[in-house]
Amino acid sequence: MAPIRRPNITIHFPQQLVGGIAGLNLLRLLLSWAREQARAELCLERERGWRMVGPKRPQFVLFGSSIVQLSYSNDGWGAILSDVYSRKADIVLRGYYGWNSRRAVQVLDKIFPKDASIQPSLVIVYFGGNDSMGPHSSGLGPHVPLPEYIENMRKIGEHLKCLSNSTRLIFLSCPPVNEAKVLQGASEIFSELVRTNELCGMYSEACVKLCEEMEVKVVDLFSAIQRRQNWADTCFTDGVHLSAEGSKVVVEEVLKVLKEAEWKPSLHWKSMPTEFSEDSPYDLVAADRKTTLNPSEWTFHREIQWD
Repeated sequence: MAPIRRPNITIHFPQQLVGGIAGLNLLRLLLSWAREQARAELCLERERGWRMVGPKRPQFVLFGSSIVQLSYSNDGWGAILSDVYSRKADIVLRGYYGWNSRRAVQVLDKIFPKDASIQPSLVIVYFGGNDSMGPHSSGLGPHVPLPEYIENMRKIGEHLKCLSNSTRLIFLSCPPVNEAKVLQGASEIFSELVRTNELCGMYSEACVKLCEEMEVKVVDLFSAIQRRQNWADTCFTDGVHLSAEGSKVVVEEVLKVLKEAEWKPSLHWKSMPTEFSEDSPYDLVAADRKTTLNPSEWTFHREIQWD
């Protein structure tokens, strides 16, 4: 996509209009008008560049660290949500491997500009796994002290709440880890790594409490994953990142929140309109040989698994 260029607006004033107080007032008025025109053109160009294809759909943004970046791998939860919401919403991925809440706060304005002409309908936020790692003796590394983590997540929530009156939020708390598998997979290219369920639990609990305070919807992944039978062996690929089974837990919990939330309009997939769902003579012909069968709502496989 070509870079957006600010419109170049040139105004020529007749010599006799520029002099005196009246001329200055007119000049100010025209310059103000020109600025508004330029701002409108810029917003239009941003919208065109952002949409790229139509029609306009609600946007769900997944924002977080590697559990978000990898959510389209291994039958991940991002890929599942894209399937569930096909023809209903666009799932936008903003995942950054290795990031903590400190780095997230630094780029909030770039990823979620408050003056964007299109704002997301839903943002699902996950940070905490890297923050909760034990501090490194060098002072380097992803660890973020718990009080700072809480404030960073608060800043993220406050920023996203300001995007629009209709932007909804769901936070995911820090999941547990399979400590034995983490140690087993340790690599010599890393210095000491400290990942424990005790730390994960502390950061998860802090996230849940913060969300309750801010009235933000939250999925307690630390508890939800541990309710799965043999969770330590089935829910992770490497002890930290989610397997297909772990991703199913995320989807189940997110859809539960979306179904129970009293948001208007509802963002649960069964309540949202399906794009281009009108009947068509080009659909498959029914057994009566006179009518056609509209397949736009054939979602039986989703209802069996996710309803």
